Amino acid sequence: MTLKPATDRPLCLGLVSAVVLAPILLVAAIAVFWIDRISELDDTIASHRDQLRRYQRLVGSLPALQVELEQARANDTFDAFYFKAPTQALAGAQIQTQIQEIVNAAAGRLISTQILPPEGQETPPRIRVRTQIQGSTETLMEMLYRFEQARPFLFVERLSVRSSARPTEPAGPGMAQRRLAADQGGELTVRLDIYGFVLGGAH
Repeated sequence: MTLKPATDRPLCLGLVSAVVLAPILLVAAIAVFWIDRISELDDTIASHRDQLRRYQRLVGSLPALQVELEQARANDTFDAFYFKAPTQALAGAQIQTQIQEIVNAAAGRLISTQILPPEGQETPPRIRVRTQIQGSTETLMEMLYRFEQARPFLFVERLSVRSSARPTEPAGPGMAQRRLAADQGGELTVRLDIYGFVLGGAH
């Protein structure tokens, strides 16, 4: 009987170990990969669950928000601030009508009105109207008071006043001062830039 040399035994043991360990290492590597993958999937699922809970809370609060929105839309306090018109042109017409009513109530004469172009993008939009009015000093004071009390709000942006009274020359050469003609009633020409805000107005 022929015996194998002793040096061949470690080689055989190494081959056997490699054959046994290779599948174990492969299975371990696959297990580690899947454990990491499952952990990532668990984190993703947990994140999606949190997002789902937030979305569910938002959806659950939607009816209450809609009720609050309808209440805000129906709230009369907004009428004190804004003109309501589908377009800015219609809002400008509303402001012009209100100015006309105020001027008439103050016993003035509305000479002209002009809607000014918008100045950039404003939110909410501001509608500016330039007016020229004639009346007495009492008319001017009454108009300013009524503009202050107007609802929706109107704001005076610019104001210039010019008197139609003409000074006369002094009666004698020794009089240095000039005086107003006695037959003139202090008629004023008033130029006003007035603006108001409009809700929901498109250009």
